[in-house]
Amino acid sequence: MSGPSAAELDPDDFGFEHVPETDQSFENALAKARDGVRLTVDDGVELLTTGTDADGIDQRRKEQVLELADRRRAERVGEAVTFVANVNNNVTTACNTGCLFCNFKDTAHQFEADHDGDHDGFTKTPAESRDVVRAAVDRGVSEVTSVSGLHPAFALTDEHHEILRGHDDPARDVNYKPPERYAVDPGTYVEQMRAMSVDDVHLHSMTPEEAYHARRGTDWSYREVYETLADAGLDSAPGTAAEILVDEVRDVICPGKIDTAGWMDAIRGAVDAGLDVTSTMMYGHVETEMHRVVHLKRIRDLQDETGGITEFVPLSFVHERTPLFEHGVVDGGASDDEDELLIAVARLFLDNVDNVQTSWVKYGDEKALKTLSCGANDFMGTILSEEITKRAGGSFGEFRSFDDYVEMVTSVGRVPVERSTDYRTTRRIDPDDAPHGPTLGPRADGTPLLGSDERAERVGDDTDRGDTDRGDTDRGDATADD
Repeated sequence: MSGPSAAELDPDDFGFEHVPETDQSFENALAKARDGVRLTVDDGVELLTTGTDADGIDQRRKEQVLELADRRRAERVGEAVTFVANVNNNVTTACNTGCLFCNFKDTAHQFEADHDGDHDGFTKTPAESRDVVRAAVDRGVSEVTSVSGLHPAFALTDEHHEILRGHDDPARDVNYKPPERYAVDPGTYVEQMRAMSVDDVHLHSMTPEEAYHARRGTDWSYREVYETLADAGLDSAPGTAAEILVDEVRDVICPGKIDTAGWMDAIRGAVDAGLDVTSTMMYGHVETEMHRVVHLKRIRDLQDETGGITEFVPLSFVHERTPLFEHGVVDGGASDDEDELLIAVARLFLDNVDNVQTSWVKYGDEKALKTLSCGANDFMGTILSEEITKRAGGSFGEFRSFDDYVEMVTSVGRVPVERSTDYRTTRRIDPDDAPHGPTLGPRADGTPLLGSDERAERVGDDTDRGDTDRGDTDRGDATADD
């Protein structure tokens, strides 16, 4: 699928059909939310805008929405703030999709063996991925999260390679070039899954977009793809690549990606294959409040249908160093008010999804703590390594220790709880029993993930980069959602 470049886009020319206009009133929508009545799209728009009867955010109304969402959170999941001991292992930055909000990717031809020139990207072999995961498992993580670019040499299996090679023009027809064309062979998706499945660590990988790449050029169903990956060690699938689940927005920001129906089909296929999934929304670029709520409705409908969604993850757009910003299509991301309201309305609207995540990577510590009183109950993970948000201009660091989590969570009067990826196993942490470390991983024994000297060095490196500074940056795309 092809579409306009960022340089060709003018926000005044979008002509969106979905605009934030309703026949509902803010007061009626708030009353329905207070009474626990399932909200309509119009209700959600009124709450998200604090009333379409006036421009801008009404601060009094905003606080009413936030307070109601916080109350609903307490009723639904209690006072626990959960987090997971995890590591990110992104296999490759090679990608030709051309999403206009992304600075994670590097054009794939730069990775070819005969390319003359340098780039900042990477591709890991299965053996290298295994080394990364093994080291993290030894430290105590219980989850490895892996989200990657769509490398043209990536195929599901050896059989898939043969099918792709059989096309008349594989590069044009199915975005495929054989591994021997590249300086580093990423292996197959199955080989990467097996490599990262170390000692029964939970493997959270394969977005709907990656699953599409893993079945391109075939008549395989998403269920078949995810079943093959599950047999290789995949335990759950991240619902990233959702961006905004309205095609008129996707046609602007990611015309080369699967459409809304394709994303939803992939999620259905993952659940049919026996996998848990997550859900996300990347907002704060060209979309309207109506688009955001239509997106929430589609997540809620999908959960009604499948029951497989464990969490909702709002991803506030990081605009720096993205084509949308560099070409003047957007001049920034979401405001603090918008971020807080998005989390609050998600809590009220998604009455069938228990967990709503906030993110220190995307918001910074102070703002992330504030959103814990806006309806959020999950604080993502330790990460150990983060490559995607940082490449898009994110500036809040790459690592949080369990001591950090305990200190932050208790500072706002909430209860720190270590969780498994699927939320089915949890451990309440005693703040007085320091130092703190994970216990749910296959080799976890409560030892801190990093020693004090190593942690000080890591934090010092982040400070040198400005990664711990407060700012208005966030992500570019593909960020794993835990």
